[in-house]
Amino acid sequence: MTIFLNKDSKVIVQGITGGEGSKHTARMLAAGSQVVGGVNARKAGTTVLHTDQDGNAVELPVFASVAEAIEQTGADVSIAFVPPAFTKDAVIEAIDAEIPLLVIITEGVPVQDSAEFWAYAKEQGGKTRIIGPNCPGIISPGESLVGITPANITGKGPIGLVSKSGTLTYQMMYELRDLGFSTAIGIGGDPIIGTTHIDALAAFEADPETKAIVMIGEIGGDAEERAADFIKDNVTKPVVGYVAGFTAPEGKTMGHAGAIVSGSAGTAQAKKEALEAAGVKVGKTPSETASLLREVVAALGA
Repeated sequence: MTIFLNKDSKVIVQGITGGEGSKHTARMLAAGSQVVGGVNARKAGTTVLHTDQDGNAVELPVFASVAEAIEQTGADVSIAFVPPAFTKDAVIEAIDAEIPLLVIITEGVPVQDSAEFWAYAKEQGGKTRIIGPNCPGIISPGESLVGITPANITGKGPIGLVSKSGTLTYQMMYELRDLGFSTAIGIGGDPIIGTTHIDALAAFEADPETKAIVMIGEIGGDAEERAADFIKDNVTKPVVGYVAGFTAPEGKTMGHAGAIVSGSAGTAQAKKEALEAAGVKVGKTPSETASLLREVVAALGA
């Protein structure tokens, strides 16, 4: 099984006619995703041409709105490739249309905009699960890709992956490609995001075919500490972790907008200690983390 995304998911692309939207629509189709159309109000009524996984020509309709796209195609997933200045409007449109899953790839979305659309989603009853922004999206290998993760890194398997970092998502998938993954989710590194480590951990815990979980965090904020508390109380499956930033100079703000360290809170060491106190094995490097996960899977006989 998978979480949040499977082979039956019908995907629309907000921004399908733009450079990034077009490029990644092609890659999602090549990965086997069921992309059924796109949204661009200015180009509504036109079509875009692509090829599917088998090399067959695919003509995808462009709709004026997410609501129209859902009505015409039965889509239940949207992915937004929209410039930062227009992302909030695109997200609110998707929430109003009650799309069940929305993946926001866009980097550089103003934090205030993220706060506003996240609050709006909650006000509307939380009918739309948001992944992102500033993330690589979600992939259920062999079934569907909604995002920018290379689909050829790994196949299907018993590991669930949730990560703040895009590139570390890809590296961990590559390191463990012989074991394979049920679903891998890049949740993004911004201070305000939709789906969290905790949301993914809960879903993997409930998925009978996910046997072990690998969780990647990074310095800044307290998301990993909160995840550690959740694991302690709610997760029975083995969890292996990695926290990026052990070698970061003290007091330095690193890459992601969320990577802000305050005193000892938010440091890699503090996060490592919190996770280990919850029974999570934590590697000091991605490769060491992969080795720890291999040992766990071997012990399970999975």
